[in-house]
Amino acid sequence: MNVPEPAIDVQGLVKRFGKKTVVNQVSLTVEQGEISGFLGPNGSGKTTTIRLVCGLLTPDAGTGRVLGYDLLRDAARIKREVGYMTQRFSFYEDLSIAENLSFVAGLYQLFPAQEHVQNTLSDLGLTVRQHQLAGNLSGGWKQRLALAACIMHKPKLLLLDEPTAGVDPKARREFWDEIHALAEKGLTVLVSTHYMDEAERCHRINYISQGSLIASGTVSEVVKNAKLRTFILTGTGIAKAAEMLAGAPGVDQIAPFGLTLHVVGQDAKLLEKSVAQVAKETKTTMSEAETSLEDVFIQLMTGDEGGVS
Repeated sequence: MNVPEPAIDVQGLVKRFGKKTVVNQVSLTVEQGEISGFLGPNGSGKTTTIRLVCGLLTPDAGTGRVLGYDLLRDAARIKREVGYMTQRFSFYEDLSIAENLSFVAGLYQLFPAQEHVQNTLSDLGLTVRQHQLAGNLSGGWKQRLALAACIMHKPKLLLLDEPTAGVDPKARREFWDEIHALAEKGLTVLVSTHYMDEAERCHRINYISQGSLIASGTVSEVVKNAKLRTFILTGTGIAKAAEMLAGAPGVDQIAPFGLTLHVVGQDAKLLEKSVAQVAKETKTTMSEAETSLEDVFIQLMTGDEGGVS
């Protein structure tokens, strides 16, 4: 049985802007039909990394294959197979949905253009709104129009750069349902996001810090490999507990959630000792909880100085 070639298989990618190394020796494998999330602080290099593997930027070093093409020799072919959606709405607001899609069909030289437009309208549930001006759409419908334009030419790789910024939770969920439906049909997706619930909907996630890939895997693998421990304090004394735990041995993170206090650290013994002592003194109830992806994300961000995105 033949194993399909990964959609993306790159090694040692490097990208510099002047004297600044923005991407530093990044190696990455993404299977066909996989939704791969990119996380990291602003300026950590995640967007630049995505653009490198999609052929939109040329690496200064590194090799690999994307969609069966050589990353260095066949960048133009790779770009033709990519759909790219940014967080900024960039369509003509004084044109209707259908008119915007007709314009995009012309750019891609899709014939017959109207057949492609009507099929795309139907696929994305836009038919009933096709005559509505883009400028009058809500954030969620603008997002759907942008996605429709990105997939009209049937790319094999979809690049999403923080695609749901400023969109309400219902529209975000519907958007992700659509992304999963596309992935089930074989579309490979790279998405950068700051939303933890969106990261958890990715098949695999990649955390980039100062241009280097420092964590990669499924959500459960990344959380497990972080080797963090989390305790929760409950009661009326959590404000005092937070003050006492600040800087205590083993305590790396303190975060109030309603009437509870989440305390996270890597040194399990020191953390448990500190939390138990404070719980006793503040008459709060101590319990252990599962470490969340957000806890890991905050831990990885600690000490990150940022860079160029």
